[in-house]
Amino acid sequence: MGKTNVKPAEGKLGILIVGCGAVSTTFMTGVLMTRKGLTKPVGSMTQYDKIRIGKGDDKKYLPYSEVVSMAKLSDIVFGTWDVYPQNAYQAAMYAEVLKEKDIEPVRDELEKIVPMKAAFDKNYAKRLDGDNVKDCKTRWEMVEALREDIRSFKQANDCARIVVLWAASTEIFVPVEESVHYKLADLEAAMKADDREHVAPSMCYAYAALSEGAPFIMGAPNTTVDIPAMWELAEKTQMPIAGKDFKTGQTLVKSGFAPIIGTRCLGLSGWFSTNILGNRDGLVLDEPANFRTKEVSKLSTLETILKPEIQPDLYGHGNDEDTQYYHKVRINYYPPRNDNKEGWDNIDIFGWMGYPMQIKINFLCRDSILAAPLCLDLCLLSDLAARAGRYGIQRFLSFFLKSPMHDYTQGEEAVNHLYQQYTMLKNAIREMGGYEPDEEID
Repeated sequence: MGKTNVKPAEGKLGILIVGCGAVSTTFMTGVLMTRKGLTKPVGSMTQYDKIRIGKGDDKKYLPYSEVVSMAKLSDIVFGTWDVYPQNAYQAAMYAEVLKEKDIEPVRDELEKIVPMKAAFDKNYAKRLDGDNVKDCKTRWEMVEALREDIRSFKQANDCARIVVLWAASTEIFVPVEESVHYKLADLEAAMKADDREHVAPSMCYAYAALSEGAPFIMGAPNTTVDIPAMWELAEKTQMPIAGKDFKTGQTLVKSGFAPIIGTRCLGLSGWFSTNILGNRDGLVLDEPANFRTKEVSKLSTLETILKPEIQPDLYGHGNDEDTQYYHKVRINYYPPRNDNKEGWDNIDIFGWMGYPMQIKINFLCRDSILAAPLCLDLCLLSDLAARAGRYGIQRFLSFFLKSPMHDYTQGEEAVNHLYQQYTMLKNAIREMGGYEPDEEID
């Protein structure tokens, strides 16, 4: 490691996950199995990726843990909140993502992970019907109860540090309301006044985490830490925040494939994306108000990579107003598929002299298998950021997220281009490791 001010990763790291469903149980089981040497953490950047340090004769490629001090898998302790009381073993079996033979060897450890009562409001996820729920009269009571959970867990498990990760369902869409969401004092007042319309339960988790000195990661497309009031809290508590929405299947393809069209200067008339999904996430997204939250996050990817204002000849046609290509995203709840999501993309492009061509992508992905390594990386890298004294929006984590956070109040645009995101990630790790952040983002 170079000369660095990052505090070493000593002691246990508590990872508290909101939601004990398919994604979180796949994540926890995989970490526990890897620790026993019974599987490999495939897909995890922190466990496999190597970064170039130095140039010319001094050039070497090192894993992240040799560039910066990272928490080890053996240091991790898991806890969860969920509306259903089933322990992590029961939840993993119920999710049917992993085969029994891949869960059974760590059954004892999973059975000990029993969800704490969730801070929940049925209006935000009407399709969920669990009763393992806190009895809180106001949003502020939710915050206080969650803070107590975090403190108790930290003490009971002798954790040096905590990270809180949202891996629960998508909430209904909450539009940003300047009078509530822009200033921390206004948000706190709304929580105390029990303003259930503008304060989502997820905001209570984020507020509680940051107040208890824990980084917070939003893995769904919820309007949670995506508001200036939360940025103010993150600054006040000197804590990192990241979000939003794990970039797993279709959007990963989009953020990697759109640059091919852009770099090759081909034209785009339209991009139609559709998904079928049968797990609890799909069930919740079958509700139009919840789908709206997801749609907003999925649509933003393409628009920041292929810009009609920069290349009007290539991207300025296709929809009714004839100002931009046509872009549509659909998600359909289809129970037979369970967690095995299928994404279809139909891309209408045009080339030399305007002649049309088509690209079809059919991605038969496993949602939780792709999300689990992202959970690990986001938790380890957020913990790293906190130890490095980085706080507020962690733009270097955009690589892992569908709709990366950015300061829209200042007209900032998110970076969605996969290779630019990867450069940001590597540069941040170099910098935290005390090396030169020496790659340009074009």
